[in-house]
Amino acid sequence: MSVIREDYSLRELNTFGIDCTSKYFISIGDPDELLSFFSNFPFGDLPFLILGGGSNILFTGDFAGVIIQPDISGIEILEESDTHVRIRVGASEEWDNFVGYCVNSDFGGIENLSLIPGRVGAAPIQNIGAYGVEVSECIERVSAIMLDDLLYKEMENRECLFGYRDSIFKRQRGKYLITHVLFKLTKQSIFRTNYGNMNQELEKYPSVNLATIRDAVIGIRSRKLPDPATTGNAGSFFKNPALTIKDASELKKEYPKIPVYPINAKQEKVSAAWLIDKCGWKGKWVGNAGVHKYQPLVLISNGKACGREILELSLMIQKSVFDKFGIMLEPEVNIV
Repeated sequence: MSVIREDYSLRELNTFGIDCTSKYFISIGDPDELLSFFSNFPFGDLPFLILGGGSNILFTGDFAGVIIQPDISGIEILEESDTHVRIRVGASEEWDNFVGYCVNSDFGGIENLSLIPGRVGAAPIQNIGAYGVEVSECIERVSAIMLDDLLYKEMENRECLFGYRDSIFKRQRGKYLITHVLFKLTKQSIFRTNYGNMNQELEKYPSVNLATIRDAVIGIRSRKLPDPATTGNAGSFFKNPALTIKDASELKKEYPKIPVYPINAKQEKVSAAWLIDKCGWKGKWVGNAGVHKYQPLVLISNGKACGREILELSLMIQKSVFDKFGIMLEPEVNIV
């Protein structure tokens, strides 16, 4: 049985580097042991939180409950044909390591999602996306423990209710514990390079393939995004706002240079980074919390910020964007 630790420091378990503790902490590496733990939950009515890699969370103080960190690894090819491959991946595998594995194996579909921090189990929760690709396009099934009735459930893609940076797992946070994700990837040359400055970046390479697309994405992200190992951050703090096509068109008339991208037949998303920049926040600091000088969508810490400081900065940004554009930014980060 895994060891339960008390008053456990979370500083190394969140990419903001917030210095806080959890009343209790346990890491469990086996799905059956996880099920047994919840079946005999030894902490009464104390709240619990399932923590992955800590790359999409902001702790605003000590957590007065139980943090459970699953440690379920493994990459298993279930089926392979001339055109596709189906791969079952443990929720605790590092996301970018898995992307690298797929690219090196010539399995396509998620190469545009290179260098996104976090673990595989978090990918369907946020429906992570970048450079014109969302992970839900490649997810066939998600395996999870239903924490209300303590049963295993295999959820098909349509049952996950994926939306823009959204899913049933995010809407009903705390109800599901993801153990594995099943991906269906392609072995054919289908590339998505028409988003942002991808094609311009790819001009540096002699050809376009999975490896060069991954290298291009890594190059772009490395130049404009801070490394959590040196600068505390959780990546994009806010979602790009989703507007009706009519509202996006009206905004485009007033601000012709605002970046707008399609979501579906009824919605378009506008650049939250552009909105924040136009409100004068790029590179600005308030105490120990700041806005990145190259990518205003990323809030950063100087190493001394507490969670409340970062939260207060985010609220100021939300207010200024709303006052100027009438748009309320929605946090992408899970605030605890």
